[in-house]
Amino acid sequence: MLPVPLNIGIMLIGYLLVMGYLALGLRTLRRQAGRPAPAAGRRGWPALISRVAGTAAGGYVLLMAVVVGYYHGVVRLGGRFLASAFTGTATLVGITIPVFLAVSWLVERRRRGRNSGAAEHGD
Repeated sequence: MLPVPLNIGIMLIGYLLVMGYLALGLRTLRRQAGRPAPAAGRRGWPALISRVAGTAAGGYVLLMAVVVGYYHGVVRLGGRFLASAFTGTATLVGITIPVFLAVSWLVERRRRGRNSGAAEHGD
């Protein structure tokens, strides 16, 4: 078991990194809010699938880097545990992406249904 000060230090560094990343994202969004939207590129389902796949792949790589860095570098635990972490996370990603796309499709279908109903009534 790691000493308590080391555990607290690791958690504090992780917290500060996450909060710093979120602050950087908010700052970027505020800078872009005043600018006009760029010309439309890919839109619709191909763009959504591309963004979701890119986000899932990037998130998976980042999560695995953190898991390997912590469990192999700090705790000195590897082997079967790391193999399980890789396969378990890949299974989770494989389950959630189709569910996310199905829910996105349902939300879009529902939104279009409401908009077409409002257009028929002159709203």
